[in-house]
Amino acid sequence: MTFPITRHRRFRRTAALRGMIRETYLHVNDLIAPIYVIYGNNVKTEISSMPGLYQWSVDRLEEEIAELREAGVRAVLLFGIPEHKDSVGTGAYIDDGIVQQATRRIKEIAPDMIVIADTCLCEYTDHGHCGIVHRAGDEAIVDNDESLELLVKTAVSQAAAGADIIAPSNMMDGFVAAIRQGLDEAGFEHIPIMSYAVKYSSAYYGPFRVAAQSTPQFGDRKTYQMDPANVREALREAQSDVEEGADMLMVKPGLAYLDVLRLLKDRFDLPVAVYNVSAEYSMVKAAAMQGWIDEKAIVMETLTGMKRAGADVIITYHAKDAARWLREQ
Repeated sequence: MTFPITRHRRFRRTAALRGMIRETYLHVNDLIAPIYVIYGNNVKTEISSMPGLYQWSVDRLEEEIAELREAGVRAVLLFGIPEHKDSVGTGAYIDDGIVQQATRRIKEIAPDMIVIADTCLCEYTDHGHCGIVHRAGDEAIVDNDESLELLVKTAVSQAAAGADIIAPSNMMDGFVAAIRQGLDEAGFEHIPIMSYAVKYSSAYYGPFRVAAQSTPQFGDRKTYQMDPANVREALREAQSDVEEGADMLMVKPGLAYLDVLRLLKDRFDLPVAVYNVSAEYSMVKAAAMQGWIDEKAIVMETLTGMKRAGADVIITYHAKDAARWLREQ
């Protein structure tokens, strides 16, 4: 018995036919590149947990920005490692903080580059938590309202330095409303908020904590980040942020939470971002270095999958490489 070729198979016969009916396209404008900025001079230090990525001092940022622009990447997300840490994360909100310095420098050398400022305290506190905490044995008890005051100061200082978008990642209750009010009162009504609306307490952040030097010194972040088993809770978190004035919603991490990404895309009429996080990057790099996988093919399939699941923009450590690969197509 023979069976006729299906109409699906007929369109798979050549690359041109496959391209003609392709449903999902990844574009360089979809990509946002994270950058780690550190105090010092002439610093370009490879991150041990993330091969091929570096911590940059402000005076050497031009090298990375030039490469990103040449590749076609038009947006960066800044993380800062301060010179000194303290219990209240002072380095996050002072006028000459490391992210503020980096923002001003990028705007000098590339005014058209979109600068997104991560708004959190974890890189700046000596205890490594995302807000002000009071220790109870091995537990970290977060003071939500006190943390919000400092996060508002951080967002306003970042906007004053020239950030185009504020991206609060702290997962404090009411953070979008507080930051929106603070920005508006400071004259930054035009600055959008990209909310880390759905941020899970994930094992996929391990390499980031090495890069940002932000590992909690006691306790964990499970009391304010989400349980990986929960999805209805994600919708409630996102709904709260929408009602508080978020301009864009984010799901973090990416690969293990594409179902959540799809739900947010279907439920809310706002742009949706996904964060292709550090361990997702590092696992690919490690396997590629062993010759076990085709790095380019894996990365492009992963990013296309995130776009297919509903992402309007993708924050990814593969941004520079992906942009170059897209140009080659």
